[in-house]
Amino acid sequence: MKKRVFSGLKPSGSPQLGNYLGAIRRWAAEQDIYDSIFCIVDLHAITVYLDPAELRQYITEGIGLLIASGIDPDRSILFQQSHVHEHSELAWLLNCYIPMGWMQRMTQYKEKALKQKEQVSVGVFDYPSLMAADILLYDTDIVPVGEDQKQHVELTRDVAQRFNSIYGETFVLPEPTVAEVGARIMGLEDPTKKMSKSEGNEGQYIHMLDGPDVIRRKIMRATTDSRREIRFDEDRPGIYNLLGIYQTISGETNKEIEARFEGKGYGDFKKELAELVVETMRPVQERYRELTAEPGRIDAILKAGADKAHPMAEKKLAEVRQRIGLG
Repeated sequence: MKKRVFSGLKPSGSPQLGNYLGAIRRWAAEQDIYDSIFCIVDLHAITVYLDPAELRQYITEGIGLLIASGIDPDRSILFQQSHVHEHSELAWLLNCYIPMGWMQRMTQYKEKALKQKEQVSVGVFDYPSLMAADILLYDTDIVPVGEDQKQHVELTRDVAQRFNSIYGETFVLPEPTVAEVGARIMGLEDPTKKMSKSEGNEGQYIHMLDGPDVIRRKIMRATTDSRREIRFDEDRPGIYNLLGIYQTISGETNKEIEARFEGKGYGDFKKELAELVVETMRPVQERYRELTAEPGRIDAILKAGADKAHPMAEKKLAEVRQRIGLG
C-alpha cells in the first residue's frame, strides 16, 4: 500500500511563488507516489481577521491554483477543511491531552504573542491542536512542511503517542518531510524574512497570478548588495535567495548557475530570472483562467472532495470517541 500524505494550504492571502516552489509543485509531482490528501485549511486562516469576501476569494484562488499546478482531484483528495466538521471536533478532544507547556513552546505562537501581547487570539495559541487533528484524522504517514511548521508536526507526534499510551494504538505517528531545495523562499525586499502572502509589502512576494510585467518589476527591484559577483553565499542573503529561486526552477547545480553568470552583473541575472519565473507561471495561470471561467466548477470539486474525505474522518473520530468513552 502507498504511504499517505496530508498537507494543507492556508487561504490567508493569494498563493505566492514561495508556496508554489516550496510545496505545491512538489505535491503535484508526488501525487502518484503517495495516497495524497490536500486541504484548503480555512479554519487556520481565520486565526487572524480576514474580510469575508476576501477569504472566499482566497479559498477559490487556493483550490484553483492547486488544480492548475497539476493536482488532480481524480488522483488526490482535495477539499476545504471547514466542510468536514470532524477536524474541529477532534481538535477539541486533542486539547484535553496537550499540556499548556507544549503549546507555549511553539515558536510561531511565541513570535506572535511577543508582537501582539494579550491581543493574540486563543486560535493562534491552539493552532497546533487543529493542525494535529488535520493530520491524525487520516492516518497520515508523511507531512510535507516548511521548516517553520516542522515543530507542529513534532507536537502532533507527541499527542498521538500520549493518546496511544493511554488508550491503545489509535493514531499513526506522522513523519515531517522538508524539501532539500526550495523549502524556504525568502522575501524580495527583505530576504531575511520568509516570502509570505499575508505579511509585508507587495514587493516582498510574487503572487502566482501576478502578470509578466509585475513579476519582472518585482524581481528587478529585489534587494541584493553592493558587490557584483554572482555566487551562492549565505552571508549575502539577497543574491543568495534569488539564486535559490533560479536553482529551484531550473534544476541546475550551484556551479552550473555560477558559471552561467560569470562576469555578468545583477541586472543581467535578474532579467533572466524574471523571464524564467514568467514562463514557469504562464501555463499555471492559463489553466487557472480556464478553470475559473466555468461557473460552479470550483464548488463542485470542493463538494466531491469533502464527500471523499468525510467518511475517513468520521470513521477515525468514531474510534477516538469510543476509546475515550464518548461513543
